[in-house]
Amino acid sequence: MRIAVDAMGGDQAPEVVIQGALQAASEWGYEIILVGREDAIEAGLIGSSGRTLIHVHHCSETILMGESPVKAVRRKKDSSIRVAFGLVKRGEADAVVSAGNSGAVLTAAVQALGRIKGVDRPAFVGIFPGVRGDVILIDVGANVDCRPAQLFQFGVMAHSFALSCMNMKDPEIGLLSIGQEGGKGNEQVRQAHDLFMGSHLRFAGNVEGRDILSGRFQIIVCDGFVGNVVLKLVEGMAETLYPLLNDAIGDRTEGGGSLEWLKKKLDYSEYGGAPILGVRGVGIVCHGGSSAKAIKNGIRTAAEYVRKDLPNRLASHIDLFRGAPGKQVHAAV
Repeated sequence: MRIAVDAMGGDQAPEVVIQGALQAASEWGYEIILVGREDAIEAGLIGSSGRTLIHVHHCSETILMGESPVKAVRRKKDSSIRVAFGLVKRGEADAVVSAGNSGAVLTAAVQALGRIKGVDRPAFVGIFPGVRGDVILIDVGANVDCRPAQLFQFGVMAHSFALSCMNMKDPEIGLLSIGQEGGKGNEQVRQAHDLFMGSHLRFAGNVEGRDILSGRFQIIVCDGFVGNVVLKLVEGMAETLYPLLNDAIGDRTEGGGSLEWLKKKLDYSEYGGAPILGVRGVGIVCHGGSSAKAIKNGIRTAAEYVRKDLPNRLASHIDLFRGAPGKQVHAAV
């Protein structure tokens, strides 16, 4: 297993990325290709043990967080993000992990690997801990504005992902809106609701924000603008509520520290990053502020989806936008 890691992506790159790569190589035996400026990477590797599984692939350019994704990927041909996906395209790596500019990661993935046949827009998937098990939220930032058919397509892709990679049986899908009634929401949500109702997916109707972590729905569909807000809200709640709850319970329990399990469950670094669904390869987008632990787990997640043959299993489960939505999904499931 060979994972290409964008060494220049993230708020604390390359140091934190290098440490995460070293930890992943040491713990799981993955070969890691660190893609970026060779001098910066080698400086970060000085004195490190376990370098036998670490390779350095030099490139001279870096795409910054504030740059226009499409323009930057087109203009910076020797950028770490673009070069990393080029390695996958040529069969020199099995997947890409990056904490860099998420729009550039998506653009480079589509440009280098292409979309799965029938997919209009690839999407980012967020995985949250729910009361009754994990919850899949799609999209969490790839597509700010979406047509109804694209929201429906996200549901189809997430359904396939749930079956292929999450061991979910007959997952229930909810469409995020401002009310449970089918007529609630903006025009895009209302039309998407009708598409889901006419399909063979197990669609439970609209879901409100309060139900996201309830576990009533295994898959929740929304556009990337709303999904990214939800993602950041959950992250912020975890960071804010954990110390408050821990202090309160610690005052009443001998020794304190009784909520470490909750902290771990809500810590995004445990999940590593968000997979890109809809491209013909495996790519993981990590949080820009990722720690070494998050990078390490992003690499683990990438390797897991490579082993599960995620792109091909998605392609084999879904046959999108060929005829009516109901027929598409009926063929897929």
